[in-house]
Amino acid sequence: MMIILAFPDYLSQAQRLAARLGIPLAEVVLHHFPDGESLVRLPSSLPEHVIVCRSLNQPNDKLIELLLCATTARELGAKRLTLVTPYLSYMRQDIANQPGEAVSQRIIGKLLADLFDDVLTVDPHLHRISSLAQAIPIKNAISLTAANEIGIFLKQQFKHALLLGPDSESEQWVGAIADSIGFDYAIADKNRLGDKQVEMRLPDRDFGSQPVVIIDDMASTGRTLAKAAGLLQSAGCQDIYTVVTHALFCDDAYDHILNAGVKTIWSTDSIDHPSSCIRLGALLANAIKAIS
Repeated sequence: MMIILAFPDYLSQAQRLAARLGIPLAEVVLHHFPDGESLVRLPSSLPEHVIVCRSLNQPNDKLIELLLCATTARELGAKRLTLVTPYLSYMRQDIANQPGEAVSQRIIGKLLADLFDDVLTVDPHLHRISSLAQAIPIKNAISLTAANEIGIFLKQQFKHALLLGPDSESEQWVGAIADSIGFDYAIADKNRLGDKQVEMRLPDRDFGSQPVVIIDDMASTGRTLAKAAGLLQSAGCQDIYTVVTHALFCDDAYDHILNAGVKTIWSTDSIDHPSSCIRLGALLANAIKAIS
C-alpha cells in the first residue's frame, strides 16, 4: 500500500500523479507562526510506503518542512520514503570556489539521503558530477530528463524550428531533443560574469530563416535567455521562443525575457507558473512504478 503526501505548493501536480498511479493522496497541512516557524501535520496513520511530493524552489523553508515531514512519517509507521522533487535546489555549488565556502550540494545531498530511501528529480543542475548519486548517496537517486516531453511539445508547435542551447553544458541535452524530433540545433558560447551578467556569442550561421527556440534547464534571473534573444534579433531572427524545464523566474525575470524579444515562454509543471504547460506526470509515474 502506498500514499502520496502532497505539499500545498505542488498539490495539483501531485493529484495528477496519484491519479496515474491509482493511489490515495493526502495533503500535508502547513501553518506558519508569526516568527516564521513551520508547523507540519500529516495523517495520523500511514502505510509502509509514503511518496512525498514537493519541488524545492525557494528551498530554505521547504527543506525544514521536508525534515519535519520525513521524520514524522517514520514515526507514524512509514518504512520506505520516496521523495519526488522535480526541481532540486542546492545542486550548483559542488565545490568551494573560495576558502571557507559551504559545498551545499554535498551537504543538502546528505540531508536528503538521510531522510529518504528514494529521490526522484528532473534535469538537475549538475556540473562536474556524472550521476545524482554522487550528490545524494543512496541507491535510488534518480535523475530523469524532460527532453522527451519537451520534444513532443515542440513537435506540436512547429513543423520545423532551430533549437538553440545557451552554453556548452546544454549541448548534449538540446542535441538529443533536436535529434528525436528531426530539428536542427546550435549551441552558443556563454561566459557568466555574475548572477545577472553574462557574455554570449552565437555560432556563425543563418538565424533569420526559421523560428528559433532557446532551450535551457531553468530560468532564474532570465539574463541568459534575454541575452540570447537579443543576439538572435541582431542576427535577423524575428520568431524567438523559449522552453525551460524549471520556471524559477526570480524578481523581474519573466518580463525581462519577454521584453528582450521572446514571443512565448513555455515550461514544464515542475514549478507552478503561468508558463507551465508541459506536464511531467507520466515521466514521474513511470519512474515510480519502475522502483516500486
